[in-house]
Amino acid sequence: MNILIKNGRLIDPANKIDSITDLYISNGHIASINTAPEGFVADELIDASDKIVCPGLIDICAHAREPGPSQKGSIKTESMAAVAGGITTMITPPTTNPIIDTPAVAKLIKDRCTEAGKLTIHPMGALTKALEGEQLSPMHALASSGCIAFTNSRNAIANSLVLTRCLEYAATHDFLVVFQAQDAALAQGGCMHDDSTCTRLGLNGIPESAETVEVARCLLLTEQTGVRAHFGQLSCERSVRMIAEAQERGLPVTADVSIQNLLLTDENVNGFNNNFHLIPPLRSQLDRAGLIQGLISGTIQAICSDHQPHERAAKEAPFADTEPGMIGLETLLSLSLWLVEQEMLDLPQLIEKLTLAPAAILGLDAGNLAIGRKADICIFDPKAEWMLTPETSYSRGKNTPFMDHPLKGKVTNTLHNGQVVYSAN
Repeated sequence: MNILIKNGRLIDPANKIDSITDLYISNGHIASINTAPEGFVADELIDASDKIVCPGLIDICAHAREPGPSQKGSIKTESMAAVAGGITTMITPPTTNPIIDTPAVAKLIKDRCTEAGKLTIHPMGALTKALEGEQLSPMHALASSGCIAFTNSRNAIANSLVLTRCLEYAATHDFLVVFQAQDAALAQGGCMHDDSTCTRLGLNGIPESAETVEVARCLLLTEQTGVRAHFGQLSCERSVRMIAEAQERGLPVTADVSIQNLLLTDENVNGFNNNFHLIPPLRSQLDRAGLIQGLISGTIQAICSDHQPHERAAKEAPFADTEPGMIGLETLLSLSLWLVEQEMLDLPQLIEKLTLAPAAILGLDAGNLAIGRKADICIFDPKAEWMLTPETSYSRGKNTPFMDHPLKGKVTNTLHNGQVVYSAN
């Protein structure tokens, strides 16, 4: 099938392209830019006038919930939410049920993704069996079954010797290890950032040290073992400084941040809105400023949604008893554009944080619109105003404080493997 995307502002950070041009797609790949290939006849024309054309977004952390509790979501529903947000590649953690610690579970996810036919999903494998922090998982077999990286998620590996052995094995095979740093003992019983708002609300807090202590330990062991390490969803300014120092020393360390931690702080929790119950929690204004500075400086390479859909009942208990997390696939781009509006990043820099940078971290052949590359494409109108509502949201979960909230920047078309998988029209 041949598709012509006409008159769009093509922004492709990988190839340093930022111009008004035409994009020609044939047989699922980029056939040409600006000039039609010989004999090219378009089967479909997409008018991208006044719109941005860029690589499909890559979400480095999003929970699809399958296999697992179907009331929260499925690969089918969350895939549709992803492409509605311009996302063509999604990385899902091993916290499924059953956990991704066997090749069979990894293969199931890949097969269900193929059946859905909307985007590419790469699973992360469990670093330890059942995420219990006691025995190494069969990492090599998991990698052979499609696992792109390994993590214990927020299930801490208390025994540092076990963690060291995991990192040594991963380093031997050049596997990427993802840390979602949280000291279980320091975070135990907490539900929000430990500060004045937490005290006023009478809630148990999670101190910054719950993250920074674990970041420090993981950095020391990363240096010792030489493993490629990525720190996911940082929330503290001090964590960013430690990552920056490690990078300056030449450690193979990268990091990302969820968009909610760039936009919100613990002060937003005032009022006990359960949609603000997140792990990692929303931190202080100083922490938020540190995360933004880390993003601008390049210490933090990528932005993610940390999409966590929940059914309505999971968010209807008292604040501390609700399940943490919010949905974010459909709003990731629109919320990220706030950074451009506030002149913290320019648009090409933001698109790099959502496409090329996560691809580089994960070693993916994606986030690139060079001729011959796979045609995974997001087209959006940066000026269009819209609103996510429970009726229009594709995700099975409706848990977000941005529901019914005015947003700017609307995805109009998403292409995956050269096929239109979403159109707003």
